[in-house]
Amino acid sequence: MRIKAEDSAVLVIDYQERLVPVIHDNTAIVEKSAMLLKGARALGLPFIMPRQYPKGLGDIVDEIKEAVGDYTPFDKLSFSACGEQEIMDHIRSLGKKNIIVCGIEAHVCVLQSVIDLKEAGFTPVLVADCIGSRFPYDKELALARAKQEGALLTTAEAILFEMTQRAGGDTFKTISKLVK
Repeated sequence: MRIKAEDSAVLVIDYQERLVPVIHDNTAIVEKSAMLLKGARALGLPFIMPRQYPKGLGDIVDEIKEAVGDYTPFDKLSFSACGEQEIMDHIRSLGKKNIIVCGIEAHVCVLQSVIDLKEAGFTPVLVADCIGSRFPYDKELALARAKQEGALLTTAEAILFEMTQRAGGDTFKTISKLVK
């Protein structure tokens, strides 16, 4: 099953100021996520940007905000982004079948969102190098559970080139520069 840009949106979960610093390998995850998001923006994908209890965990970190560009944040208390009616209404309004998922923490908000997206009839595409947890084992088990629940696993570079589909043109040049 090919993931096509025109059928996809990106769910960007909880890259927040007080959460990112405690994530294992956070610098690499944020850098890879920013690359993914810049590429998704070049491909014209819409973004859904939830943030967990921003009063306690802060706003979305600057690197992620800059990679996405203009966005409207959705505040949530539910761990799953799908647990908030406003977010689910927005996701449904986009008319996309594939939801590319990145964010933190892998074993809590990301995993629960993936499970709920699948149950709601979407195809969750989990970008393994753009998710993180405080402890590597939690991320490892979150990936295994997500796969078991029916999520498609990929990497940032793989999904960007899959959605680009062919060499040549401005979008390809943009994606190629991003992954180098």
